[in-house]
Amino acid sequence: MKDSIKHYFSDSYVEARDKFLQAATVAKAKLFSYEIESDSPEKLTIDVAIIGKKTQPALLISSGVHGVEGFFGSAVQTAFLDTLKDAENRPPLRYIFVHAVNPYGFSQLRRVNEDNVDLNRNFLTELSDYHGAPEGYEPLNKLLNPTVVPSRRELFKLKVFYKILRHGGLQPLKNAIAGGQYAFPKGIFYGGNKPGQSVQIIQKQSTAWLGDSQKILHIDLHTGLGRPGSYKVLIIEPFHSQKIEWYNELFGEGYVENLKKGEGTAYNASGTFGEWMQHYFEDRDYRFVAVEYGTHPILRVLSALRAENCLHHYGTASEKRRNEIKNEILECFYPASESWRKKVLSSGIDIIKKGEWKLQQSVKEA
Repeated sequence: MKDSIKHYFSDSYVEARDKFLQAATVAKAKLFSYEIESDSPEKLTIDVAIIGKKTQPALLISSGVHGVEGFFGSAVQTAFLDTLKDAENRPPLRYIFVHAVNPYGFSQLRRVNEDNVDLNRNFLTELSDYHGAPEGYEPLNKLLNPTVVPSRRELFKLKVFYKILRHGGLQPLKNAIAGGQYAFPKGIFYGGNKPGQSVQIIQKQSTAWLGDSQKILHIDLHTGLGRPGSYKVLIIEPFHSQKIEWYNELFGEGYVENLKKGEGTAYNASGTFGEWMQHYFEDRDYRFVAVEYGTHPILRVLSALRAENCLHHYGTASEKRRNEIKNEILECFYPASESWRKKVLSSGIDIIKKGEWKLQQSVKEA
């Protein structure tokens, strides 16, 4: 890794993409690009870099499922690619980097895609599943999805504290709000009414990316939940799964949380990327983790999401207010703090190397 962390962090989607492609080219990866259609003036693509043989155990690293979170994920992917430049000393693994799953959100500083869809609520197996909302979302709809751009002086946090008391705590409210809803197309955490472009590309291409690999570890990179600079490794295994201990041993029991419990750092969500991949490749040994890095307090993040969503749909605001809202959404998912960036880049690489080591052990044991 180069001395300066600034090399890996970018100020735009275009810059991040260029750095990723350059690092992949230097590492002699095979590159594939899949264009996303949108109203953006920029060319938007999901870029995939693959190193290694089809039969080797696979380490899949994905970024940008939630658009604006891609700045962090891209930096980690690019930095890790730099560790793979020496082909002679690379472990006998298949490396798959899926860069900017949601390039529209990445480019436009949105968490959602070109159709206002949260892609991590969009990976459902049946069209009939794209309906309804968690119990408790509809009563909160007016608060969560205003039609007038909120002012800086609005008492949103106070209103949410009241709702927390009414719902019996923060966790039930988190599950109601963020679990994934399919009833309010202009609302936050909307999961869509059909698979989005990015989801269709992944569903069509992922088999080719993985080749014949029978052992797969998929690390999906996220920001926005938890204590600033700290992380949790989120898994989706059934409670009775014997694999849970495998995750605890690899990443440390204090860092691992099961999303199915619907408690802790995150929430139990429907239509997630990892759950679809594990289901689709259930005939293989497919392990999935979402690595979630904290940025700012959860109510600040929610407030930023709410304001940005309202601006997008009902954007009558001064240029100054528009810039404030966009700067805030960026800060909440990609903090400007150099110490934060240094910390998350270092630990992000460390997490991937742990996975790399574990897969190497499986090769030796075979």
